[in-house]
Amino acid sequence: MSKTTLTRRGVLKTGTLAGGALAMPTIFTGASWAGSHTGFTNAPGDSEVTLGFNVPQSGPYADEGADELRAYELAVEHLNGGGDGGMIPTFSSKTLDGTGILGREVKYVTGDTQTKSDAARASARSMIEKDGAIMITGGSSSGVAVAVQALCQEAGVIFMAGLTHSNDTTGKDKKANGFRHFFNSYMSGAALAPILGDNYGTDRKAYHLTADYNWGYTTEEAVRNSTEAIGWETVAAVKTPLTQTDFSSYIAPVLQSGADVLVLNHYGGNMVNSLTNAVQFGLREKEVNGKNFEIVVPLYSRLMARGAGENVKGIFGSTNWHWSLQDEGSKAFVKSFGTKYGFPPSQAAHTVYCQTLLYADAVNRAGSFNPCAVVEALEGFEFDGLGNGPTLYRAEDHQCFKDVLVVKGKENPTSEFDLLEIVEVTPVAQVTYDASIFGGELGACNPGA
Repeated sequence: MSKTTLTRRGVLKTGTLAGGALAMPTIFTGASWAGSHTGFTNAPGDSEVTLGFNVPQSGPYADEGADELRAYELAVEHLNGGGDGGMIPTFSSKTLDGTGILGREVKYVTGDTQTKSDAARASARSMIEKDGAIMITGGSSSGVAVAVQALCQEAGVIFMAGLTHSNDTTGKDKKANGFRHFFNSYMSGAALAPILGDNYGTDRKAYHLTADYNWGYTTEEAVRNSTEAIGWETVAAVKTPLTQTDFSSYIAPVLQSGADVLVLNHYGGNMVNSLTNAVQFGLREKEVNGKNFEIVVPLYSRLMARGAGENVKGIFGSTNWHWSLQDEGSKAFVKSFGTKYGFPPSQAAHTVYCQTLLYADAVNRAGSFNPCAVVEALEGFEFDGLGNGPTLYRAEDHQCFKDVLVVKGKENPTSEFDLLEIVEVTPVAQVTYDASIFGGELGACNPGA
């Protein structure tokens, strides 16, 4: 059942009521922005449009960045009519036809965020000011994402966040020009707690090691809140530097704390190293408080599992997407990515590929590259066919809402890529929250020059 509403910027848009079937996306031909090719930052010419892919090519999240870059390159290939089209045929919106974006061939420039906010902002600024990028996308660190999103808001370009999991990105630091497809810390906690309670009991004592930046803080908070709500006690929470490579000095005190669960609020190379150190200390063979000692990794990825190897066996976590999903969109993307690169994609690759298609489709539906037209096209947009089932880009905070996967390390993997198994597909209703709980204001769209 469809509805037509007047948005807060005065543009008519048509969508579907909650629980209804997905409607055909509206083409915004009636919008005041449609057909406008001037009056905004980096308005493209008639033949080409440039996108900026800003990823960690060095630093602790470099593996994620490399896979993001592969997916971006694949998305550009598909948008320009090359390859097998990937998810374009399964995407519920049908504006993408292999002729680029609004008939312009897609070009791109790349940068290295170094997993550092200052470096990421400098890289993004160069893409906008020197290369003429009209949209910036990328990440793998929430600190980076928040910093670059703010820059894009100031510059008047769209930011399509890559891998960023902190509540802050679409919470207290949300911006009108920014959008996130990836899930967040709150959703991980809401999905994980029931599974942890069922498997480990409700009278556990947890010790948190937390990456010392905003993603670590919000993930620790989300997991603490959700596990304490089922009866767990938090006995300690210790921050660790993002640059840390040897976590032995942080693992040793866990043995004396009385905790019987270690929660590693770490990602990328940090998680690989801290989990390896924990296993080397024999934590997984310990019995504390009459219970087997357990380890939890709130945010998992295939790349992290591969790096940690056998150490991930039986360990629970959550993930935004996994290559083993059998919906048509996921199968199409895995086939396309695997054919090009020789191995399955990570969740980082998946989310940035989706973001690139979502941006291109929004421009086509809006009939304009003007960022305010793109904002209108994405706010409240409901779609399917991109691997996570029916998904809503919520207008209030520009956060995607979809089902969340709880996974655990496989006991008997069949290959170096088959290391995680899906144990629960948590329905979107269980992870949905009121947009106001994290504070922050979207503010107004900025079209720039």
